[in-house]
Amino acid sequence: MSQIDRFFERANALIDRLDPLLPPQREPVELNTASAIRWRCKNKHSWLEPVNNISPIQLDDLKCISRQKDALVQNTKQFIKGFPANNVLLSGPRGTGKSSLIKALLNEYKNDGLRLIEVERQHLDDLHDIFQLASELDGRIIIFCDDLSFEANDSSYKALKVILDGSISNTPDNVLIYATSNRRHLMPEYMSDNQQSQIVEGELHLSEAIEEKLSLSERFGVWLSFQPFNQEQYLTIIEHWLNKLNAPRPNRDIANKAALKWALEHGSRSGRTAWQFARDWSGKVLLQQQ
Repeated sequence: MSQIDRFFERANALIDRLDPLLPPQREPVELNTASAIRWRCKNKHSWLEPVNNISPIQLDDLKCISRQKDALVQNTKQFIKGFPANNVLLSGPRGTGKSSLIKALLNEYKNDGLRLIEVERQHLDDLHDIFQLASELDGRIIIFCDDLSFEANDSSYKALKVILDGSISNTPDNVLIYATSNRRHLMPEYMSDNQQSQIVEGELHLSEAIEEKLSLSERFGVWLSFQPFNQEQYLTIIEHWLNKLNAPRPNRDIANKAALKWALEHGSRSGRTAWQFARDWSGKVLLQQQ
């Protein structure tokens, strides 16, 4: 084997070892044509990737959360028009419509220039880079952080805290953060935190641990709390989805009893549980009619 052949052999072997570390090959895409984008990370490489299959959920599909819907729509309209608007934290039990509401907003206002970048919690350390890239895109950008929660020893919340209100650099005018969480204060709260609080001359002085945990959620200008649905609300949501799925219901009482049993078995009267029941009921009835 000649010296040149040995050189190319070693070069090819090196390329084979490096190939798994390289970002995946993708067709060039104009990000300004995508209304939904996801922040992707792999093998120490990060990039923005358009999302082609967007959830079709609409604002009219979300029942029994009118107060939260109206407040979020109002804030979003201000943002789209270029008026002052706030970052938003949506908190409450699972399945109450927090994430669906943000997705429905995108479907409602994407033709008005609204766009969404989804960022997973483990990638919060990249927020500064994401904000920089988002500021260069057309339209009004919502950074969507879904299902946020942090453990006591998790330092990634500091990146979110700084980007919300604390960085020496100002955040871009065309970017906001909408985040959802099952926790109001995003971080676990312990009895020991309260033991360090003091009453000085009749005034309550919270411990540093409590202050630190409150300071993160307080940096969101708008807090929207979601509550569990009662039985009447749950059945109202069931009614909507069965109608939308064109599910035959010769006896509505039978369908309602089945829906309540479904909620009992799943341990929740949530909007997600209602949607799952409606799909199950519709599929079974339509299959029987074939």
